[in-house]
Amino acid sequence: MRATRIVLVVLGVLVMAFGAYVLVTTVRPNRIGGLATWLLAAVVLHDAVLSPFVVAVGLLLRRTGRRLGVGVLVVVQATVVLGSVLALVVLPEIAAKHHGQKNPTVLPFDYTTRLLVVEGVLLAAVVVALVIGVVRARRSPRPLVAATTNG
Repeated sequence: MRATRIVLVVLGVLVMAFGAYVLVTTVRPNRIGGLATWLLAAVVLHDAVLSPFVVAVGLLLRRTGRRLGVGVLVVVQATVVLGSVLALVVLPEIAAKHHGQKNPTVLPFDYTTRLLVVEGVLLAAVVVALVIGVVRARRSPRPLVAATTNG
């Protein structure tokens, strides 16, 4: 286990060093501020919005349905993560397309419709997983998920 940690730390340091090298050699100095702002915003969105939302969904599911299977919880949480990340990635394209662009081939698609379709498919997957989980929970006499308290 210790050797694995050391290897992972060394690999992480090497990847960060390579990233720093690429940053210094390819990004103009006047653009580094915008890049730093974007990276900071990504960290804030992840830590202040996305992660608490996923945790809240998981806690809500565990409290409202202790009889739901772990698979249902995994499907719902994975779908929430996928939908959130997808929205965070696509919303800038939607905004850029709305404001107009100099080259129409840069953003050629209707990103709003495509985002709504994919989010609808994800929502349908959640509904199917929840229905299957509720049906299985009604058939099973015992809880599928253990209580999460230590007491």
